[in-house]
Amino acid sequence: MSKELSIGARVEHPVYGEGIVSRVNYTSYEIFFERKGKLDISKSNDELIILEEGTGETGSSRGPAFSDMIAAIEEVLDKNGALQEKVPLGSKWVGGNMILQPGEEGLKSKEIPIETFFHKIVMVRDRLRVLEQNINSHSKLDDEEKVNLQQYITRAYGSLTSFNVLFSEKEHYFSGQKSK
Repeated sequence: MSKELSIGARVEHPVYGEGIVSRVNYTSYEIFFERKGKLDISKSNDELIILEEGTGETGSSRGPAFSDMIAAIEEVLDKNGALQEKVPLGSKWVGGNMILQPGEEGLKSKEIPIETFFHKIVMVRDRLRVLEQNINSHSKLDDEEKVNLQQYITRAYGSLTSFNVLFSEKEHYFSGQKSK
């Protein structure tokens, strides 16, 4: 691709899918991709395909039109489960460590910052939610197949309820199948 892109241009990348140029830098474009989020792609990258021209702005100005575009991009990414929600760790765990002590004598224990472990738990939860959305919106699955697949996700949530102790707010908790 030899043509200079401008802010708002819609592009397609073979790995990251469709994206929108949000900033033009000296040697790269800042692009929000549906599948990957915000990435800097080199201007010399010849894998980008222009789907739609931008506003004509090639600088990194941030006028009202730009903030509207960012809001629209964030809405689309959020709707498709591409944005991660900021989930707070319970305050009593901040700065703490998780120690994994082997049962076999002579083996060294492993210490992990709770924040690192918590981040991975939240990523699992977010990916389960995206999987759930993809199942529910899948055009080739009938309702019975969707319900059957949904049950596996519900059971996975149930298996993860032990980690609810780490969350600061109940609205972020895992919950499995409700008892009747």
